[in-house]
Amino acid sequence: MASRANTKRGVLPGFGLTMGYSILYLSLIVLIPLSALLLNSTGLTWEKFWSIATDPRVLASYRVSFLTAAVAGLVDSVLGLLLAWVLVRYEFPGKKIFDAMIDLPFALPTAVAGVSLTALYSSKGWLGSWLEPLGIKTAFSPLGITLALMFIGIPFVVRTVQPVLQDLDAEVEEAAATLGASRLRTFRSVILPELLPPLLTGFALAFSRGIGEYGSVVFISGNMPMKTEIAPLLIMSKLEQFDYAGATAVALMLLLISFALLLLINSLQSRVRRAAR
Repeated sequence: MASRANTKRGVLPGFGLTMGYSILYLSLIVLIPLSALLLNSTGLTWEKFWSIATDPRVLASYRVSFLTAAVAGLVDSVLGLLLAWVLVRYEFPGKKIFDAMIDLPFALPTAVAGVSLTALYSSKGWLGSWLEPLGIKTAFSPLGITLALMFIGIPFVVRTVQPVLQDLDAEVEEAAATLGASRLRTFRSVILPELLPPLLTGFALAFSRGIGEYGSVVFISGNMPMKTEIAPLLIMSKLEQFDYAGATAVALMLLLISFALLLLINSLQSRVRRAAR
């Protein structure tokens, strides 16, 4: 038995070959493009880089991008949990169609989504014409950007939480109910600890996607400097003006901030998983 266990071979090749392919793929897709970004910034002095990265217009674009992406990710975490709960726990007519529609933002070109949302929430749109008289300006405002980011980020949360809900045994909830636990306590003490790690993962995915989103936001944002201009659009504007140094400085700072925030989220996620064990 021992000899058979030692000679047991996995389906995939050994560690060396699989690790080599993984590093090659990661280098071609991620590391080399990021290295090119760093190399392009070497022509900038520290004073020039800091001057570009801390320009008031650039700082305003960072604030719009990160704030709207964070709000959209938080809202998607709540709505995504509700959608995943409905899809897993209930049976209803048209469930498969409803489930397939969750992935629509993945298949739909983001520019099409941006045009559609702009037409819907503009002052003359179906919803915007009702909201604007109430003092709620949606299109060409941070609220419109948040809605666009919610649209493209909701599938990340649903598809991350859904498998965990499917594996969660409903008998545990029934046992908690028989012991006298209320619905709120059952959710807080039994269900939420299991769902918190995938919720954090879904939030991180939606948040990171929102930071770099361009197509669905560029139309509904209005692109007003200091107000609704996002960082990716500012990078594109500098590239169109052949200001490659400025675009590189803005992109590098955006990369560093994004990496720091994602590292913080992943650290929090690891702590939550260890606490749940």
